[in-house]
Amino acid sequence: MIRALAVSQLLALIVLGLAWELWLAPLRPGGSWLALKVVPLCLPLAGILKNRMYTYRWLSLLLWLYFMEGVVRASSEGAPGAWLAGLEILISLLLFLACVLHIRLRQHAAANSL
Repeated sequence: MIRALAVSQLLALIVLGLAWELWLAPLRPGGSWLALKVVPLCLPLAGILKNRMYTYRWLSLLLWLYFMEGVVRASSEGAPGAWLAGLEILISLLLFLACVLHIRLRQHAAANSL
């Protein structure tokens, strides 16, 4: 269940980033190069799908960049951008929570199997 939450939130953050910067509220009409911000999110997708612990760990650190972007843009942009930034904050926090819970549960299971 937690793994499914992590995969779904990672995909949601990728889709949100692309839709935001290309169609919903781009910085420039017609889209912006800021859509490339989702490229680092595509890298951990394979590791998350393969259930690699290392990927969960470094993804939980990478997420704070997206959280910070959401906070900055939520406080500095107008209506559509601010709402999308709030959604980015929520998704990044849910994904962080899923990563942390997954790591803790796997470490607890490994400690109990010894």
